[in-house]
Amino acid sequence: MALGWIEQKRRYRQYKARTERLPADYHTAVDALQRYMQFFGPGKADSLLSMLEDLADLFEESAANGTPIRAVVGEDPVEFAETFLRNYPEGQWISRERERLIHAIDGAAGDRP
Repeated sequence: MALGWIEQKRRYRQYKARTERLPADYHTAVDALQRYMQFFGPGKADSLLSMLEDLADLFEESAANGTPIRAVVGEDPVEFAETFLRNYPEGQWISRERERLIHAIDGAAGDRP
């Protein structure tokens, strides 16, 4: 089990090193997105790390191509983050709470079989 944590730390440090090499504005954008996504993203470390690595990939490619940040995230960064997060539903606490809400309302409304 300790190897799992060591591997996760290694992956996180690699992700951080990648984002720190980005131009300052891209780095700032990634840090802001990471902060938001960690609140709403996957609760499982492997899923979270995969999400962060994909985010780093996107911003590295965008920086290399000279793609403006607004062209990447659009006019609504929250919408971008929410759309991005939908690709990583595993372990999201909000997904579990949404499902719990749906079941509770279905039961209260008599919609459960």
